[in-house]
Formats: sequence, C-alpha cells, structure tokens
Amino acid sequence: MGIKSTLLEIYDKKYKGLMIFTIVLLFLAIGVLGYNYATTGEFVKKGVSLKGGITITIPVDTDIDTGVLKTDLQDRLPKADIEIRRLTEAGMLVSIIIEASDIDEDALKNAVIESKLIELKEDNYTIESMGSSLGASFFRQTIIAVILAFLAMGLVVLITFRSWVPSLFVILAATSDILCTLAAVSLLGMKLTTAGVAAFLMLIGYSVDTDILLTSRVLKRKEGTIFERILGSMKTGMTMSITSFIAALLAYIFTSSDIIKQIMIIIVIGLFFDMLNTWIQNTGILRWYLERKQKKHGEN
Repeated sequence: MGIKSTLLEIYDKKYKGLMIFTIVLLFLAIGVLGYNYATTGEFVKKGVSLKGGITITIPVDTDIDTGVLKTDLQDRLPKADIEIRRLTEAGMLVSIIIEASDIDEDALKNAVIESKLIELKEDNYTIESMGSSLGASFFRQTIIAVILAFLAMGLVVLITFRSWVPSLFVILAATSDILCTLAAVSLLGMKLTTAGVAAFLMLIGYSVDTDILLTSRVLKRKEGTIFERILGSMKTGMTMSITSFIAALLAYIFTSSDIIKQIMIIIVIGLFFDMLNTWIQNTGILRWYLERKQKKHGEN
C-alpha cells in the first residue's frame, strides 16, 4: 500500500511534468520520421505489398535456413531489397516466400537457381509481380483511408462530447499513438506491409476506446474530484489495455506466421504508447483544462 500511495501521490502532483514527457516523446517520434523522409524519401520502410516487386512462393519438403538463403541472395543481388518468409502448417514448413523489389523477375529466378540452397523447378513454384506504380497507388489509398478514419473518429467524438477542446485532446492522443508506434517500427527496421497497415487501423480503435472512456467518465460524472474520476476510469481502462497487451504479446510469441507477427508486434508497441498517451498525456491535458476552467468560473 505504501508504494501504491507513493505512486498515486507522484501521479497526482507531478502530472504536468509527466504530460510534458509524453509531448517530448511525440516530438522525438516526429523527428525520427522526419529524418527518415529527409534521408530516404520514406517515413518508414515499405514491403513489397506496398512498394511493388516480385514474390516467389516455393513449396519445400525439408527445412531451409532462411537467414543463409537471404544472405546468399542479397550477395548475388546487392541492389535488390529482399525479404524471406516461412509458410507453415501445423508447425511444419511447407513453403518459402521470397519477396524482392528493385529487381526484375528473371534476375531473381536466376539468383535463386544459382544459389542451390533451395530447389526451383518448372511448375513447382508460383510467382507474382506488383508494379511500383500499383504499390504506390495502394499506399496512397491506405494513407487516405487512415486520414478518413481520423476525421470520422473526430466527428464522432465531437458529437459525443459537444465540445471542441476535449475532442481535440482525444485526437491528439490517438495521433501520438500512431506516430510513436510508426517511429518505433522504423527504429526496429521493420518493413511495413498491408498487414501492418491493418494493425495501425486496429490501433486507432484501441486508442479511441480508452480515450473516450477517460473523457466520458471525467466530463459526464460529477461525483468526486477530477483526480478521483480519472483514477476510476484508469482502473477500467488499464484492465482493458493490459488484457489486450498480454493477448497480443502471447500471439506474437507463439505464432509462426510472419504476417500475424507483424500485426501483433505493432499492436503490442501501440498499446504501450496508448497507455502512456491516454493515462499521462490525455489525463494531464484534460485535468489541466478542467481545473483551469473551474478556477476561472470560481473567480468569476
């Protein structure tokens, strides 16, 4: 109880300093993304499904060291951007998926044949090609979808609370979640795919859930102080977030699918930042706004 009381006291008295810390994190994330764009022309590395390129799926009946295969292909095609994924069924490897961009189809097939680390015979593989313009178009449409999701979210929040200021706080917290998670994904060297985009759209929903819970409890309930109402909403919100966090983390650990792994790691990172941005940033700004409003009305 002593430790809990101390933490609550710090949370109560130092909330402005903690709030500033999350704002600094947001600006650091913007700095990381800005640096990426200035140096590479992209905010985050994109996979073949967003960038365009060649995908070869090769059935296998023996285990393949994908790390060695990737190194060998990268040495043969130094200008290509290559990723290799494993496709399993019931824990058994059934196919190897080779994704490559900035290279043509024949060059990739010849490199795979020359490597001799995996057998590539006629009619024993499938190959798909996505042009760079198609990949760029899909990515552009994805960005538009995300922007529309934010606009719709802002409209719903505005209708719910009938006030611009709390609505902007919710949107700021959700934006902070997305930008901080995107920066973390970039720093981890991950390549964003269509699965990753789906994870970010899911993350918007997770973020809005907790922020609306906080805002509705603090604004619409009148019993207790502002801080007491924040603590009440935090018990429910943190339970939701921690439960989702653990479920996503376990799914990431135990799944063998690279697609599911990317979705889950993005959700894990996003939920971590959501807890910071909801229960430190949003609560801090909302509390500061309401206490200032109360003080102003009291003086008048």
